[in-house]
Amino acid sequence: MRKSIVIRVLAVLLGFALLATACGDDDSTGESTSETPTTSEADTGGSDTGGSDQGSTGSEDQVEATQGGSLLDTVIERGTLNCGVSGSAVAFSETQPDGSVTGLDADFCRYVAAAVLGDASAVNFVALTAAERFTAVQTGEVDVLMRNTTWTQSRDTDVGMDFGPTTYYDGQQLMARASDGFSASSDIPDLEGATVCTNAGTTTEKNIAEAAAAAGVNITLNTFEDYDIVMDNFLNGSCDVVTTDGSGLVGRKAKQQPEGEEWVIFPATPISKEPLGPTYRQNDSKWADVINWSVYSSIIFDEKGVTSANADDQKANPVDAEVGRLLGGEGELQTAMGLPADAFYQAVKQVGNYDEIYTRNLGPVGLVRAGSANARWTEGGLIYAPPAR
Repeated sequence: MRKSIVIRVLAVLLGFALLATACGDDDSTGESTSETPTTSEADTGGSDTGGSDQGSTGSEDQVEATQGGSLLDTVIERGTLNCGVSGSAVAFSETQPDGSVTGLDADFCRYVAAAVLGDASAVNFVALTAAERFTAVQTGEVDVLMRNTTWTQSRDTDVGMDFGPTTYYDGQQLMARASDGFSASSDIPDLEGATVCTNAGTTTEKNIAEAAAAAGVNITLNTFEDYDIVMDNFLNGSCDVVTTDGSGLVGRKAKQQPEGEEWVIFPATPISKEPLGPTYRQNDSKWADVINWSVYSSIIFDEKGVTSANADDQKANPVDAEVGRLLGGEGELQTAMGLPADAFYQAVKQVGNYDEIYTRNLGPVGLVRAGSANARWTEGGLIYAPPAR
């Protein structure tokens, strides 16, 4: 009998001990918000010129998550969106002499700011190099990257990024002087003996090296940390050919081609796929929804003909129920996302729809939507949004 009582007492004491231990583990786990830094190989090449600007190798892709909670609450409380951009990507994000930033990426920063804060000007643009950008996201220096960044497998996994909808479909091409015998119909086999220049430590570098090897072509590949230096070497004749994403080459040609000289971009079919779009930290579904649906709303407004000029009329008399919901009318879903009901009305009113953003920034350098992957899905392109319902 005594032995039975002792066993019961010991069992009760053991139960209390286990309960106390479990509570201690929960507390310590709940307080921890850091993750082990991760490193990725540079399978993400590109340039600072409006292409994918895909980062550098090894430790330069190392990141560490240090934040907790949703960024949406942080941004609303702060009253400003910290948006990471290149600052030197022609037609995508260019810092002007007065300090303002123009371009497609910059306008998508403004679109998000208008949706979240009601003010498209409530943006702090942060110019970042390829090596800096991912760490800037994970440490909270920026809330989102709108920085010609390509969506790749390693970035989506090893590097710890999440990606929003593609805002521009790009691909790697090459540019050379017509006077050197190159034309728009040139291709990789025509590079025999050429000196090709691009950014160091990117997959742009890897892509061209692999393409030349596959074609059995001998090239001299020179790389530089900054694409401005790449172009300086092209302009002074040290490089026969330069390579990066096609959009970047088009921008550089429009801005830097000397009078009386003809630069040609080839091959007709790019040698890589470079889907560019917003990038943000992993595992913040609330913030991801805001970024994603900001882009999607701009696409739907483009499809339905809602513009900055007619947003007020559409809000009063929407073309259909979907537009009515997106503009804050009956059945709207913005408040369920933590946004004002008129969030996307403010965005399109202040910044414009996808086509307005695209045409305003990319049209002047010759990047037209018609016939490209960036055309509306109803016109043979890839620009497509899920239904807002």
